[in-house]
Amino acid sequence: MDTPLRLEVIVASVRPERFAPVVADWFLRVMRNYPEFDTGVIDLAHTPLPVELVETEQTAAYRARLRAADAFVVITSEYNHGYPASVKTAFDTAKHEWRAKPVAFVSYGGLSGGLRAVEQLRQVVAEVHMVSVRETVSFHQAKKRFDKEGDTSDGAAIDAAHRMVRQLAWWARTLRTARAADPYPG
Repeated sequence: MDTPLRLEVIVASVRPERFAPVVADWFLRVMRNYPEFDTGVIDLAHTPLPVELVETEQTAAYRARLRAADAFVVITSEYNHGYPASVKTAFDTAKHEWRAKPVAFVSYGGLSGGLRAVEQLRQVVAEVHMVSVRETVSFHQAKKRFDKEGDTSDGAAIDAAHRMVRQLAWWARTLRTARAADPYPG
């Protein structure tokens, strides 16, 4: 399969005056170095998903995007030692569309850098039959890690991003091939 891997980057925070766009824009610039990916963005602040999990035109379009994807990256903050409710709704809105696909995480926050949210999300993605990539990018005290142009000199995060994307590419290729040869039994 020579076609690019379809990656959907899910931006989890929906709060007004959120920091998420800074982190997401940085990560999207990182992705420009990886032509094997065709990258799209699902910003949950602009993707109306009803918390009642009812079928709407928007949820059908959302699930179609998930179905077409080979891999996902979730960019998440941490609120009160957990992940935003918006990302849980995003996972609960779909079911089969997630299965046998890899997911990676970019997190940000205060002292923990969003890592507690990521650890909790790993449990969620396991339940929907996804493969969680081991490497994670996290920004501790995130607002101090980016300059006015939205760039970072955080060497650990930059290195982790490249390792994470390489792992994600491997899983995405491997699982796309496997799903084509033998549909996932779930």
